[in-house]
Formats: sequence, C-alpha cells, structure tokens
Amino acid sequence: MADFRVRSLEPGQTKIRNVPIAVTPEGFWCCPAPVVFQRTIKHQNNQNKQKSSPPRKLNGQKSTNPQGDKRQLAHQLKSQVASEDQKCLASNTSCVNTAMTPERVVKANSGNPHPQRKISVGFGKPDTCDLKVVLSGKENIAVRMNVHRSILAEHSSFFAEKLAKQSPVICIEIGDCEDVEIYVEAIGLMYCKEIKQRLIKLSVAHVLRMLKVAEALGFQLCVKCCLDYLEAVPWVGDEEETIVSSIRCLGIDKYGISPILKRVSSDISNPPNDTLARILELVLKSNEDKGRREMKSLVLKLLKENNQWMSGSADICSETLYNSCQTCLQSLLLLFREASEPGFVEQDLAKKETITRQISLEADNLLWLVEILSDRHIADDFVVIWANQEELTLLHPKLPIVSRHLVSRITARIFVGIGKGEMLPSKDTRQMLLQVWLQPLIDDYSWLQHGCRSFDCKVVEEGIGRTILTLPLEDQQTMMLSWLGSFLKVGDNCPNLQRAFEVWWRRTFIRPYLEQQGNALQSDSKFN
Repeated sequence: MADFRVRSLEPGQTKIRNVPIAVTPEGFWCCPAPVVFQRTIKHQNNQNKQKSSPPRKLNGQKSTNPQGDKRQLAHQLKSQVASEDQKCLASNTSCVNTAMTPERVVKANSGNPHPQRKISVGFGKPDTCDLKVVLSGKENIAVRMNVHRSILAEHSSFFAEKLAKQSPVICIEIGDCEDVEIYVEAIGLMYCKEIKQRLIKLSVAHVLRMLKVAEALGFQLCVKCCLDYLEAVPWVGDEEETIVSSIRCLGIDKYGISPILKRVSSDISNPPNDTLARILELVLKSNEDKGRREMKSLVLKLLKENNQWMSGSADICSETLYNSCQTCLQSLLLLFREASEPGFVEQDLAKKETITRQISLEADNLLWLVEILSDRHIADDFVVIWANQEELTLLHPKLPIVSRHLVSRITARIFVGIGKGEMLPSKDTRQMLLQVWLQPLIDDYSWLQHGCRSFDCKVVEEGIGRTILTLPLEDQQTMMLSWLGSFLKVGDNCPNLQRAFEVWWRRTFIRPYLEQQGNALQSDSKFN
C-alpha cells in the first residue's frame, strides 16, 4: 500500500488548481485523463518561465510610461496563459460543471522542508464534504479530493481503519501512488450504486488496474464486481496470463476467485489420457473428409507443442495412442478379409465402394497415428507390430491396387522414419520389415507416384535405402539383389535405390581391397 499520512494541508506546499468534473446522478466523478495532468504541468512550467522573463520590446518602439507598459504586458500574458490552461483542460474532460477559477499560487516559506508539488487538482464541492483526500503520484502530481467520510468508511476498510484511529481527521494523504487516476476512479465508484455497469465499458487491462487498487483500499464491493467482470468477459491474446497472475495474488478463500481460475485449470481428477482417448476416438470415427483432415492437422500440431513443453518427461499418451493403433489394425484386417473373399467381386457396386472407402479411412487413420508416434519418438513398438502383420501382407495382393495402396503409404512412412533416425527398431525388426513389406510397397509404387500428391518419392527412396544399409552386409546383398531384379523389370515403377546400391557396392568390392592394402602396409612398416 502507498504511504499514508493524516494531517492538515499546510499553506504553500501545493499549487491548487480547481478543474471541472462530471458528476453523474449517482455521484460518480469522472477523473480527467492522464494527458490533462501532463498538459497542465506543461502549461504551468511555461507560465513560470514567461513570468520570470518579461517580453522583449521591439526595436525602435518607445514608451511614454514604461512602468504602465510593464504592468499591462504582464496582465495580458497572465490572461493568455490562463485562457490556454482552460482550453487544454476543457478539451480533455467531459464536464457538467464547466466553471474554472484562475490558478492561485501560494509561495512556500523558504524554510519549508517539504518538496513543492507541481500541481494539485481539486474534486468535489468543499461546502458539502467533511474530509479531504490527497493522492500523491508520479511527477509530483497531487490530486486533492473533497469527499464524505461516511461514504469512504462504509465502503473501504482502509479508510474506515484510518478514520477510526484519530478524530477529528481533516485530511488523509496517500503518498507514492502508482496509479493516481485509478485511485481517484475507485473512490468515485464508492458513490455508485451499480459498479458493474461502470466496469462493462472498461477494458480488461483497466479492470485489472482497478482490481489492484480496490484490493489495496479494502473496497470489497468493487473487488467482487471486478472479479465478476473477469469471470464473464472473454480473454483475448496474452490477457489470460496477465489475468491469472494478477488474481492469484488474491486469496481464494477471501474473495472467491476460484471460478475464474477454473477457466484455466480443473478440479476433475480424470487423467489427460481419458480426454485424449475421447478426442482420438471422435476424429478416427469421423466420415466427413474436410472435418477429419482439419482436425487431424490441428491435433498433430497441438501434440507437437505438447512434446516441446514436455521434452524429457514420460509420455502421457503412449498407451492411448497404441490402443487406437490396435483398434485400427483390427478393423483394417477385418476389411481386408472381407474384400479378399471370392464372392466379393460379385457383390453390388455400392457394397464394394463402401468397403473400399472404409479401408481408405482406416489406412489414413493409421498413417496419422504413425505420424504422431514418430514425432514423439515412441514409434519403435509400432514398427514391431507392423512387421508382424503377415496375414495382412498375404491378403494385400488379393485386393485391387486402388483399395490397398494407402496401406503401402504406412510402410513408406516407417522407412522414412527409420532413415531419419526417428525410429530405432532392432536389427531383427528391420530385417523382418524389409522381408514382409518391401515387395508390397514395390507393387504399389507406380500408383503411389501418380495417385498421391503428398507422396515424396525421393524421401521414401532415401529412407528405404538407408534402412537396407543398416543391416549386416550379407543381408544388404540379399535385399539389393532382390531390388535389382525388380528395378530391371519395371524401371521407374520401382523405387530407385541406386545411391544405396553404390554404398553397398563399395562396401562389398572396394572396402575389402582397401583394408587388405592397409594391412599390408602396416605389416611392412613393422618389419622395416
């Protein structure tokens, strides 16, 4: 709280300026904007400078009465400055009472130990008030308010306590106010019957300033109205962090601010996995293409943000994601079985289109889940699961390529993940993955190149090649010779693994020769 003193005003300590104010039927005072204080100070300084140095006479002019001319010029200058001050203050305040008195300057005694303030603005009518409140703020601005002690004592525990200590109290001064304008407005709100209606017109930042001052003054009704306002108003942009940090400085039990904090935190004990599982279920079961596509992109982006903030901590959604993967895999396998039955071709077109549509949806769901797992670096177990889908690979060639090609995209994504180091399965898993899924991918490669816009051939080919090169050299040879046979048959309709083939060639034919030469040189050097 700001410094507090109870005393009577000493003559010569302040410069008093009465300014017009707007008084509503409820008794609310409209405080002048901060620019009024600044302009008033500016005009005050200009006036002091002009008074200290009389105007220069024009060359060639003569006066028959020099003393009279000086008095006349000084009077004109004083009137001009007073008129400018009135215009400045009147243009920045909405006033009902437009009366303004000229400035009265009282010289301070030379021995006065108190620093002289630049200006004091008076509010209210002194003849109807029984207490003065002086607020001292930045740049030596002092705001003097004529108020009613009964109103302040009724609404403010701070003023009630100070007024009860000493009697009679003529003046209460609050020094070093950080926000003089808000202090004035808060005291004015003590005269209002409907504080909430006043706050509706204010911004969130202004209400937060009001809340801080009202809490310092013990103005409980205003604090409650500010909290009600913050609980109901939408928070935009960075306002959330500002509001939460501000209201957490208050006591929850004392003011009941928990409804506001419930907007950003919950008392429900449900773990995050339950909520995430529900979100995944809704997205995965959706049949509307645009909604599914947009929400998948959004959820993936949000999970990436979570991964950045929770880097190094245990993954909270691993089990949920793998449960969803198992559900999609089981559904996909059932659809493959149904589509591979001998009588499926003879069924009506609508039935076949429905099955094809469902296969595409489940494959797309799995591809999305693999993307999430890969981004969170928890996809190693899925590679094991996918490498063991032998029944799915046996059914794969029995389906038309238009129905099955999206399944090969899952395989391609896994190869890309291994090639980039996002997935680190064991050697046996990598070998099984290549043995089980490389040929189905080669069979669908032509369709993937020309039928999928998002399919990046270069990235996929690099991923396949790097995966092969992680195997022992003998297994690399088996895979490369198998690929070479397919490439020589179909050409561009097969993944181009020539870069990986070059690496394997050098490892197989050149490296042993270089190692032999190196060993021979080392042997010769020892004998020499």
